[in-house]
Amino acid sequence: MRATRLVILILLLSTIFSGCNKPVENDRNESKPELFISAAASLSDALEEIRQIYEQENELELVINYGGSGKLAQQIQQGAPVDVFLSANTYWMNVLSNENEIKEDTIVNIVENKLVLITDKDSMIDYLSFADIQEEDVEQIAIGNPASVPAGAYAESILTDLGKWEELEEKFVFVQDVRQVLTYVETGNADIGFVYASDASRSDDVKIVVKADAALHEPIVYPGALTMSSDLAEEGKQFLQFLQSETGQGVFEKYGFSKLNARR
Repeated sequence: MRATRLVILILLLSTIFSGCNKPVENDRNESKPELFISAAASLSDALEEIRQIYEQENELELVINYGGSGKLAQQIQQGAPVDVFLSANTYWMNVLSNENEIKEDTIVNIVENKLVLITDKDSMIDYLSFADIQEEDVEQIAIGNPASVPAGAYAESILTDLGKWEELEEKFVFVQDVRQVLTYVETGNADIGFVYASDASRSDDVKIVVKADAALHEPIVYPGALTMSSDLAEEGKQFLQFLQSETGQGVFEKYGFSKLNARR
């Protein structure tokens, strides 16, 4: 049954959403149960460390698929065999919950993050707030597609409220997740970009210009939950509990996230 689900997942990813996500290489022991996890791309560094810790302590393999939260939610809607969904915002979790794709009583908040504006480490760009961004200062601005990337949606909301969205719109390069935003800025293909603080902390080639004023957007909360289709309910619950544990939260904090253990 689990092998069949893996085949379905691979086919879905390769035919429907080819190129959007990067599944972890499968070098796993087929005799162990496999917990299929769809997780926001910004969680990847922390989750890879957590995966190593968790697999050493449990008779379970974690198969993790990373991408923009909206794309991952669409995959679940299309029938992708996912056990646990970890979103970069509450919106996509609520969408799936309203469609009865998520076990609502399992939804928990895992961590928080902050939205930041980044530029190349050698750039002379310097702002005190998002309101200071000027179109004449930049050629291209990397931003996650607001329709599917929460960081992009947060940025769009802030810039719209500040009256800057239309002014800057022609400069935007819309990409599939925050890691692509980071890459665009690192390689000089964009002058500035909007990412999470956790993403900026992983690169020596960028610097944070300014953090978004928390008063301008809702808290950036990462919720997690079991899907309705999962047949590993207990294993999924235990994994979510581990993410909220002192060990799990310590790893997240190491990668620039803020600790959060509150239930939604």
